[in-house]
Amino acid sequence: MAEHTSSSITIEAAPAEVMGVIADFARYPDWTGEVKEAEVLETDARGRAEQVRLVMDAGAIKDDQILAYTWTGEHEVSWTLVKSQMLRSLDGSYLLRPAGPGTTEVTYRLTVDVKIPMLGMIKRKAEKVIIDRALAGLKKRVEAGEEPDAGTGSGGEPGAA
Repeated sequence: MAEHTSSSITIEAAPAEVMGVIADFARYPDWTGEVKEAEVLETDARGRAEQVRLVMDAGAIKDDQILAYTWTGEHEVSWTLVKSQMLRSLDGSYLLRPAGPGTTEVTYRLTVDVKIPMLGMIKRKAEKVIIDRALAGLKKRVEAGEEPDAGTGSGGEPGAA
């Protein structure tokens, strides 16, 4: 099994608010530095995204990828790679845990395998940078209190995506 990288952050908001931002793919370009475009391709019966196309620009790595999302309850979402130009695999997840009144601990796990040869140490460092930027962006976005866009495939209900 491939090694994964993970990191956690505490956000001053309820889990439903945090998941609402995570589920609002259309706004990813606003807060995730690397995502330049996001398009929900398929949704489930609850309106949560099942397949999402992301156009990424992470400096040396630019990619157009499709990810499949799995929603587990109201506090976890995971994804796996369906199609990519640069990646062999990509598996990740957000796990939300209530950490007190109006506070959520968010853990982001990520495993990436690129098609080009790369030392494991360098790959894990890149994963760590991606995770840390995403968590910092998520915290800033959620704590700013902006409402998710309507009609983005996020289901319109708290915690549904």
